[in-house]
Amino acid sequence: MPTCSAQKTVLLIGASRGLGLAMTEEYLARGHKVIATGRDGSKGALHQLAEKYPDSLEVETVDITVPAQLEELHARLGERQIDLFFVNAGVKNDDSETIADVSTEEFIRVMVTNSLSPMRAIEIFQQKVAPDGTIGVMSSGQGSLTNNTNGQYEVYRGSKAALNMFMRSFAARHSDDTRTLLLMAPGWVQTDMGGAQARLTIEESIPNLVNVIEEYAGRSGLHYLDYLGRVVPW
Repeated sequence: MPTCSAQKTVLLIGASRGLGLAMTEEYLARGHKVIATGRDGSKGALHQLAEKYPDSLEVETVDITVPAQLEELHARLGERQIDLFFVNAGVKNDDSETIADVSTEEFIRVMVTNSLSPMRAIEIFQQKVAPDGTIGVMSSGQGSLTNNTNGQYEVYRGSKAALNMFMRSFAARHSDDTRTLLLMAPGWVQTDMGGAQARLTIEESIPNLVNVIEEYAGRSGLHYLDYLGRVVPW
């Protein structure tokens, strides 16, 4: 496992389970300070982890779809500076649903959680990120228009493609920003969301993904990358 040259502060939104929890564990193991969030009632695993890393892990309550909770966390952090701000929170709908039969309510739920809310979080917290820091979101290879040759997972794909577009717009509005902007594709991973049939284990995805995030630190501009550092086509 790579060792960090200097302790950094990482803020992870959506870290109570799956990929977000694994990222929290990885950064703690590498010697960094982590502020990890989960929704109310979902933070049991984070609290257990905090017992192991009492001086390095802070657990906060945030539902990313509630802007007021993001603003409240922003206020609680005061003048603290963040080296890496990363949004992992996301949901999916039933895999069998197409755009033809998904309900309006379900479409809105997925789009608000996966597309609108991460960008709201970035807008709220961007000024807390150090000038040489990184702002990242968990995208997906399924958000690639180029790679969508077989359909399937339409609503989820659409939400990640929208997230990618919103990040490109954010990057365009901040073209002189010195910070690194990342859209990360973790691969198809065995989590509650990915399912047991997924190709990768968390141990195969997340340590590599964190390596890529660290490798790109200091490279300004927007980068759409997978967990092995390969460029994902838009």
